Amino acid sequence: MDKKRVVIVDDSDFSVLIIKDILEKNGFEVVGHAGTLDEVISVVSETKPDLVTMDITLPGTDGFECTKEIHKIDKGIKVIAVSSMLDDEMLQKAKNFNISGYVQKPIDEEEFILAVKRVLDDEELFKHFQSLYLPIFKEAFSDALNRMTKTIATYKGERLSNETIQSKGIAVVVGIIGKYSGRMILDMSVESATALTDKMLKKESSKQTEIIAAIGEFANIVSGNACSMLNRENKVFGLRVSPPSVFYGKSLNISSAKIKTYSVTIDTEFGEMILNIGFSRGDFEWM
Repeated sequence: MDKKRVVIVDDSDFSVLIIKDILEKNGFEVVGHAGTLDEVISVVSETKPDLVTMDITLPGTDGFECTKEIHKIDKGIKVIAVSSMLDDEMLQKAKNFNISGYVQKPIDEEEFILAVKRVLDDEELFKHFQSLYLPIFKEAFSDALNRMTKTIATYKGERLSNETIQSKGIAVVVGIIGKYSGRMILDMSVESATALTDKMLKKESSKQTEIIAAIGEFANIVSGNACSMLNRENKVFGLRVSPPSVFYGKSLNISSAKIKTYSVTIDTEFGEMILNIGFSRGDFEWM
């Protein structure tokens, strides 16, 4: 694979040296640097880099104006802000100017390279992620079920869909954020939830609140373990789960996601369950 080409925009020679050293040490090709708006336009037009690292405070201009001019040259050029200034207003303005990431000085090499890779490897990385996540979530479900109940899950089929989910009675929804955003839904009947809870608690559950808490925690373990496995595959993913939300009722429907999701039918000792999971290429959290 060809080296990714980078232009450094910074009016500090010291910062240019630091950034250049980190990039080249990690396999990137620095093809130029600039410290003013005119230099930015000239260097970017000439070199057509894959990425520009952008200082926000520059003489006679700022990083936002420079970014606007870069995207006039080529909208496909990615820009990462590298600045000592960092606050909510700056982050929002950076997003408004289509800056893809934000790293604060002094630069931590590992965090900086992670942010660069998140921005540059998006297309190839997302394809790889799509091939990974469903098998890993199935593995996490099987492992959690076996460890907590000493029983085996059997997968009957899977389909890609964005249809509304008609719940069997209890549905747990877990939101996931990181490089890609998504959700996991675990759905089952009240009878299955009760039987699973009894097995996990090793006693009969006497309260509905116990069942809801147990199923919510089981789904939380499945999603958390799956995200941990994905993060070990590539720490760029940076996935984290939100607290589970449990819904229950006789006529419960979960609205369709804006993205296509995989629905997997699972046979267990406690009855049939549905695992629904999907991700989109949303905004990742900036470093």
